[in-house]
Amino acid sequence: MAAAERTFQVSDVDTARALGSGTLEVLATPRLLAWCEAVTCAAAEPLPDGSTSVGTRVELEHLAASPVGEQVLVRAEPSHQDGRLLRFAVVVTGRDGRLLATGQVTRVVVDVQRFLGRLPT
Repeated sequence: MAAAERTFQVSDVDTARALGSGTLEVLATPRLLAWCEAVTCAAAEPLPDGSTSVGTRVELEHLAASPVGEQVLVRAEPSHQDGRLLRFAVVVTGRDGRLLATGQVTRVVVDVQRFLGRLPT
């Protein structure tokens, strides 16, 4: 488990209007959440062979709007580990370091075959 970060650029497909979470042409909270989860997946690596991590809990405060074209930096820092449970603090900034969002993402390491084997058929 290590810190990870990634830069994303807000496009038309990332807006609240496009995702149905509002009517404005600004970064949608569901897309922001997906970006936070993607970065925590990267921060959880490396994992044992045959394992992956799944998101189990998210707390996200979306503080400021981001227009189409803005570059957004998502950073995930490990904040807690207890066996298979991994918790990350996430901070999202925009142009000039403007704070866009903060939160916490919890992931659990699972065995892929065992996890998929529990799905209803």
